[in-house]
Amino acid sequence: MQLNRFDNIQEFWHCTQAYLLQHQVENNVLLSILHTLLHNPERYLGKPYLAIVQTSGEIVAVAIRTPPQKLILSKAQNMDALRLIAQDLRQEQLPGSMGLAKEVEIFSQIWQALTGQFYQRSVVMKIYQLTAVQRVSTARGYLRLATEGDRSLLIKWLSAFLSEIDEAVSEDVEYQVDNRLKQQNTYFWVDSIPVSVASSKQVLPTIGRINLAYTPPESRRKGYATACVTALSQKLLDQGCRHCFLIADLANPTANNIYQAIGYCPICDWDEYSFTSKE
Repeated sequence: MQLNRFDNIQEFWHCTQAYLLQHQVENNVLLSILHTLLHNPERYLGKPYLAIVQTSGEIVAVAIRTPPQKLILSKAQNMDALRLIAQDLRQEQLPGSMGLAKEVEIFSQIWQALTGQFYQRSVVMKIYQLTAVQRVSTARGYLRLATEGDRSLLIKWLSAFLSEIDEAVSEDVEYQVDNRLKQQNTYFWVDSIPVSVASSKQVLPTIGRINLAYTPPESRRKGYATACVTALSQKLLDQGCRHCFLIADLANPTANNIYQAIGYCPICDWDEYSFTSKE
């Protein structure tokens, strides 16, 4: 079993795409990040970590990290591959890992044994897949593309969203918003004024992904989030996507109920772990 790192994203994509697409639901986060690295590399400020583990020339695991974010693990065909990845990164300041429940738990245990750092499961999530939008009642309003004039509102809402999911709010929020506006992938649900926001990405011609959904507290429980995600999901399908994916925090039952009402079916568990020193 051998680990190989890549510096060239084109070479990495050429090498890994068949493996990742074999289990496109489980690997949709990695596919999304690779799409960004290929087509919008300025989104990430640091040099990415790109690695594969092979046995007899066959890939058994893939790992990606875009510093300062956590490591993301693919579905693994051989759990021993996770030890090679951990050994390769043991000198790095790794804040945590995320991936399928089994893979990421095993990796975190290995990481603790190697480094002495503690691990804690910080978020328990579910990967959902949609192939057709169900007919659900929609709130009054319409879907509108976010534009430069919405920049300050997007910064405010994205900061609030990150605070709610306990992600550190930093100056990077403005950079993220500018990037979203440049990519033209973020949409408001508007009822006289913007009342909900969602963002999407067409990862491949047949694969779409919802990667942000937020409604401010004063506009909740009015059907706006349902309407916004429904309309954006349908837009992805209309653009040729056969599958739409999203990941939802199981600690938010309202959001999970909304997604299932729209037509998103739960597929598998996706967990996030944080690593901390003994001190």
